[in-house]
Amino acid sequence: QLQIVESGGGLVQPGGSLRLSCVVSGFTLDYYAIGWFRQAPGKEREGVSCISASGGSTNYADSAKGRFTISRDNAKNTVYLQMNSLKPEDTAVYYCAAVRAGYGSSWTDLKVDWYDYWGQGTQVTVSS
Repeated sequence: QLQIVESGGGLVQPGGSLRLSCVVSGFTLDYYAIGWFRQAPGKEREGVSCISASGGSTNYADSAKGRFTISRDNAKNTVYLQMNSLKPEDTAVYYCAAVRAGYGSSWTDLKVDWYDYWGQGTQVTVSS
């Protein structure tokens, strides 16, 4: 059974850093694109970053460029989102999601609707 579990959220001061982890089971990363999404209260879920099944292609929302880095460790079946220079507007529940894209595919997309499998989310709060 395919499962996705996020962790690493918490309370951090503005300018601080967090690293989110997304551990997947029941499938291998080589076949799936993985995305990080977030949803703030009263707002729609939005794409933050994604990484292709090949691991060679990444994509970032404008709000994340230069501050966030997505990476993965196939041996650990884990995708990471390193978030630096955090701002209060980054406060949201962060979700990890997967979509089958084909072995070694370079496809990436930040649209929520593409993704079929979702984790339960992890809260990130940026506040002084």
